[in-house]
Formats: sequence, structure tokens, C-alpha cells
Amino acid sequence: MKIFDAHFHIIDFDFPIIENQGYTPPSYVVSDYQHETTNLNVQGGAIVSGSFQGFDQDYLLNALKQMGPTYCGVTQLPFDVTDEEIIDLHNKGVRALRFNIKRGGSEDLSKLDYFARRVYDLVGWHSELYIDAKELPSIASTIERLPAISIDHLGLSEEGLTPLLKLVDKGVRVKATGFGRVDLNVENALKAIYKVNPDSLMFGTDLPSTRAKRPFEYADIELIQRSFDERATEKIFYTNAFEWYFK
Repeated sequence: MKIFDAHFHIIDFDFPIIENQGYTPPSYVVSDYQHETTNLNVQGGAIVSGSFQGFDQDYLLNALKQMGPTYCGVTQLPFDVTDEEIIDLHNKGVRALRFNIKRGGSEDLSKLDYFARRVYDLVGWHSELYIDAKELPSIASTIERLPAISIDHLGLSEEGLTPLLKLVDKGVRVKATGFGRVDLNVENALKAIYKVNPDSLMFGTDLPSTRAKRPFEYADIELIQRSFDERATEKIFYTNAFEWYFK
């Protein structure tokens, strides 16, 4: 079984790290990630910028050089970034823009509509939201009109599952990541999302699981394998995310 790891972090203190909400993450460089995933048959993935990395791009471009062409970047950018800077990041392997509503470190939701459209029209990027899905109803009408959106970590909460499923029905993607940080029944959420849209779920390890109540463990993979047939698991572990980021 091959995996496209749709969500993990590289934390390299050779580059700026910003304390966020009183938290400073541990070091987790490319070699740490490669060692921890040696037995997982990871064939590619998405390196996601965290709140503690702000708008720094150098760490991400350095990590992408080390990881190779089957990996891409998810970055945070200020609203006033130039088109030329976005195009340059695209040419170096960045494929998505992140809005970190849960932790900060990114542009805020007031910029979502314009900024998400701008990067999509310019370079075809989708935008990713780290948000508790119970907050989605207030921005659902905006999200429904946007061309390409994904939600991190199953939407985080049981309360948010119903509004999340409504957006999944409109084509929003959901990352099957961070099972140790969510407050919901993971198996039920996975099945409900897949039933609404089989193309939606995208597995990721969420390594190194910063601030999660429980870090990623192999049992997270086994849960998906138990819950779905072979065709579905292939979509969740590889096809959905690969096509989302690279096609």
C-alpha cells in the first residue's frame, strides 16, 4: 500500500521559529521524518507550514529540495505578497495556501475570499483551512463559492461534523489527519465523509503531531484499513491527495 502523506511538518531551527500561544515546537528535520516513515511506503506528500513558522518560506524551500519532486509545499503568505513571489514559490514546488484559524500565524479569514481566488487563478493553488468545523456555518457561503478548499484534521470536532459534511457535498476536501488531536469519533467521521464524497478524504500522518493529545501511530492507518475496502483505502491513502496536489 503506497501513501501520499497529505499533511506533515518539518521544523528546522536553522530557520526562524516563532513561539505560538506559549508553545515552541521540537526540532523535526527531514531526516527525522524519513526515519519515522521508513516502513510506511510514503511515495510523496505535502509539507505544511505551521503557526510557529509564520510567513517564512526558506525552511519550506530547503525541505522541498531535500524531499524531492514527489513532495510539495503548503505555505502561509501575507495578503500583500506579489504575483511574482507566488509564481516563484509555485515553480519551486509550493501548491497550496494555508489559513491557520485555530492557531494563527497566517492571514485571517477576512482575506479568504479574495486571496483564495487570487492564488487559484494565478497558479492553480487550493487553500487549506485549519479551523474547528463548528465555526464553518458563518463562512460556509463563502467557501461554497471558492474553487478549491480543504479542511484540516477532520474538522476537529463532533459539533462541526454536520456543517463539514454539507461542504463536502459541495466538493470541499478533508484531511484524514491528526486523529490524536480531534474531539470526535474518528471512524464514524471517516465513513460519513467518504459516503458523501469518495474523493474527499486525504490521509496524512500529521507528524510530528505538535500539540496533539496523542501523536500519530500506526493504529491510525489500521483504523482506515479496517473501515474501508481496498478501492476506498487506495483513494484515501494515495489517489485523492496525489490528484489534489499534482493534477
